[in-house]
Amino acid sequence: MLNDRLLVELDADAAERRSSAGIVIPATAMVGKRLTWGAVVAAGQHVRQVSVGDRVLFDPDERGEVELSGATYLLLREKDVHAVAEPRDGGEGTGLYL
Repeated sequence: MLNDRLLVELDADAAERRSSAGIVIPATAMVGKRLTWGAVVAAGQHVRQVSVGDRVLFDPDERGEVELSGATYLLLREKDVHAVAEPRDGGEGTGLYL
């Protein structure tokens, strides 16, 4: 990866969602501006706030899609990431920071 680019793999649960009533909402349904979670697979040398293995929140409209070895990944700039969720050691609090 070069510069401030991130290679992100979408979370498995990003394809379908369930409403609070248990109704399955397919990935093709448009629900306004919805952000998506993914896992960082690779990071460029100028990325400062995100590490490989972090879970990131981003806008799915601001991305490029690439296929490597039969798997689909997303290509993002670091500035397009809205939040990072990272498990913390020690077992205190929720275990996530945003």
